[in-house]
Amino acid sequence: MHNLKEIRKDFIAFKKAIEKRSIDTNFELLQNLDKKNREFIQKKEILEKEKKDISKSKDKSLFSRSKEISAAIEKINIQQKKTKESLEQILSNIPNIPHKDVPNGKDESDNIEIKKSGQIPKFDFQPKSHFEIGEKLGMLDFDLASKTTGSRFVFVKDKLALLERALSNFMLDNHVSKNGYLEISPPLLASENTMFGTGQLPKFEDDQFEIKLDESNERKFLIPTAEVILTNIVKDKILNQNDLPMRFVASTPCFRKEAGSYGKDTKGMIRQHQFYKVEMVSIVDQSKCMEELERMTNCATEILDLLELPYRKMILCSGDMGFSAEKTYDIEVWLPSENKYREISSCSSCSTFQSVRMKARYKNQKKEILYAGTLNGSGLAVGRTLIAILENNQEKDGSIIIPKVLRPYMNNLQKISSN
Repeated sequence: MHNLKEIRKDFIAFKKAIEKRSIDTNFELLQNLDKKNREFIQKKEILEKEKKDISKSKDKSLFSRSKEISAAIEKINIQQKKTKESLEQILSNIPNIPHKDVPNGKDESDNIEIKKSGQIPKFDFQPKSHFEIGEKLGMLDFDLASKTTGSRFVFVKDKLALLERALSNFMLDNHVSKNGYLEISPPLLASENTMFGTGQLPKFEDDQFEIKLDESNERKFLIPTAEVILTNIVKDKILNQNDLPMRFVASTPCFRKEAGSYGKDTKGMIRQHQFYKVEMVSIVDQSKCMEELERMTNCATEILDLLELPYRKMILCSGDMGFSAEKTYDIEVWLPSENKYREISSCSSCSTFQSVRMKARYKNQKKEILYAGTLNGSGLAVGRTLIAILENNQEKDGSIIIPKVLRPYMNNLQKISSN
């Protein structure tokens, strides 16, 4: 969330930066409401001073004037409250400012490839899609999920269920043992305030699964990503700079309505309402965000290198980044059945955007209180990694070669087949 004092310093620069995000924002209304709010504050301060002076004078003849002032202050309070609510509503829906390194653009067609890695497999047969392979093996059941739950769900069975679990464990072990992340097993429900802190609310409310937990009015949501709950670990805290960076990792189910994706990826596991993801979160000194983003992205690509899966790294343009991000790298894995790369991880620096919303701060060596930098990244999306292994490691007979690094997690099984 943006600080109005900072916006006022150079409103034109702020307007130009936000316009790069390709969203509609009523900047004129924002300025007018800010001006109106400050006028209310000034009027109230003048009236409060007058009332204080009257009280000090103890002049009974001014008693009626004091009552008039109290009524006027109450009226201003009501007007200011409405103005402030409107102002905060606009501010809470304005995305983060793009970092200077981010290319300007409107959508994914303006994203820029940074590098490619790995060998795209060559087959002497027509490669099948992951859902064809899984259904033929009898280990992916979309029809059963439709009967028990609905569309965009799946039953993962037998050796593919083992492979899914192996992937989560392998990713966690790598991030904890090699990369120094602290493993967390977090709650899967988040409060409205927690969802606001990382930017899921209010703008993306239509994409969230809200849960009726009890009769209270407090709203609860299934987490769309572990980023939400992990980042909010530092909500309302003042940390010590010496304790930074803080790095967390979790493997959790994630839940999304996929609002706006009607008709997209309706077959298979690419776009589901429920999926597993290993998520990394970093809380850092605000000056270290770019350095940490490179580190986090390398932690994610290392998983693909170890699994020997071909991928490419993209920098997202200003119009394609997530709401809270100042800079994002997408990692896209090769899918033979589609003959193209598909996103498997997104690593973002959010600078202080989320920490302002969460009131997450730290005290530096000069005893100054500063907002923390926050970052998040998939390390990786487990379902999409499963898809990539099925498609890239498929054999002509429909069997799947298990990557060498996963075999210790799968009782040293080398191949998955229907036999």
